[in-house]
Amino acid sequence: MSRKFKNMDEAYLKPDVRYQRTLVSKFINCIMKKGKKSIAEKTFYRAMDIIEERLPDVEPYDVFETAVNNCKPLIEVRSKRIGGATYQVPKEVNPKRALALAIRWILRAARSRKGKPMAVCLAGEFMDAYKKEGAAMTERENVHRMAEANKAFAHFAW
Repeated sequence: MSRKFKNMDEAYLKPDVRYQRTLVSKFINCIMKKGKKSIAEKTFYRAMDIIEERLPDVEPYDVFETAVNNCKPLIEVRSKRIGGATYQVPKEVNPKRALALAIRWILRAARSRKGKPMAVCLAGEFMDAYKKEGAAMTERENVHRMAEANKAFAHFAW
């Protein structure tokens, strides 16, 4: 298989309609289930409208971008087998993977909030992550805590 177009998804990802940002397009694509992009777009834009109502002094896109950046992990643990033993070795996270993890954690946290529409849950999770709170930030802190606990095995990261 040819590896010529390894970053093809980034090259063909078009910016979204409202904010003209590829990050928003990527997030909308991750919200999407069963190919229903229009529903995912409505959900995201409703969440942005809710943020605009609740935080009138801050731009909604800035809240979204800060929330995603706050949730990005800097370091994570990877399993490495050495001499019959498996060690949890802390390693730096690739920026693309960090973004994917942040988006995944925010969506998982929003979907776990039950009893409200998805747009309300998503807006709440964005605002929590903006304030460095919430389930997505807890997930990030757990990953960092695990890496800190296994710092003794960092010399296995080659």
